[in-house]
Amino acid sequence: MTTLTAPVRPAAHRSGHRPPVRIGPIRTISQGFTLAWRSLLKIKHSPEQLLDLTLQPIVFVVLFVYLFGGAIAGDQHVYLQFVLPGILVQTIAFASLGIGTGLSTDLRTGVFDRFRAMPIARSAPLLGAVLGDLFRYVVSVAIVLGFGALIGFRIQNDLLSTLAACGLVLLFAFGLSWPIALLGLLLKNPRTVQGVGASLMFPLTFGSNLLVETSTLPGWLQAWVKINPVTFVVEATRGLLLGQGAIAAPAIKALISIAVLCVVFIPLSLAVYRRRT
Repeated sequence: MTTLTAPVRPAAHRSGHRPPVRIGPIRTISQGFTLAWRSLLKIKHSPEQLLDLTLQPIVFVVLFVYLFGGAIAGDQHVYLQFVLPGILVQTIAFASLGIGTGLSTDLRTGVFDRFRAMPIARSAPLLGAVLGDLFRYVVSVAIVLGFGALIGFRIQNDLLSTLAACGLVLLFAFGLSWPIALLGLLLKNPRTVQGVGASLMFPLTFGSNLLVETSTLPGWLQAWVKINPVTFVVEATRGLLLGQGAIAAPAIKALISIAVLCVVFIPLSLAVYRRRT
């Protein structure tokens, strides 16, 4: 009599479940774009989410130009040309807080637990949330430039430079979204995310040459302004929109800052996301 030994089947196969399938980066990005559509659908069903993106930049432009413009520059139109590129960057920076509060809310409601039951990459929902917010940033850029044009702001450069300025600002928003996303994953209360994020955003934006020239600031503040990534983005945006001042140096520094944000905070955000979900 001959005895045959059957191969032992993995536990996952004996129980009727497939082993986890490894999903490549291309499919992960594709699934991220698919889930980004979810964020757009949320805006479609709740358009009031765009109110802050519409009203806040208009309030900032009116406040700074008509209240402070005469005192700072002596002429409101001259100050409008100087300050509007800075307000564009500031608006994008504050708009990035939405990704943090959104992630914190989704974690509390258990949305990501449902995503785990789907045959998609673990990181696809997080990537989709960040990519979906890019639409909000595009709206912010359009509102600032559109309202600025209505009250007298004039772009002094060609269309290609203007598109490059908008692209740089949107790229900075993408990079800035990741530390804010990490904040939303670490803090459990959306209100806390909003408060802590705003507390970080104020020194980052106002502690730059967004409102005034760097040379007018005290020495200790100039030291911070000169290494602030917002300063690099503002200077490059001004140069691209107005055709004045240096463009290459601040643009390179801005791109390096964006790369550092992505390299540092994307892995951290993914690690915390996997731990939380």
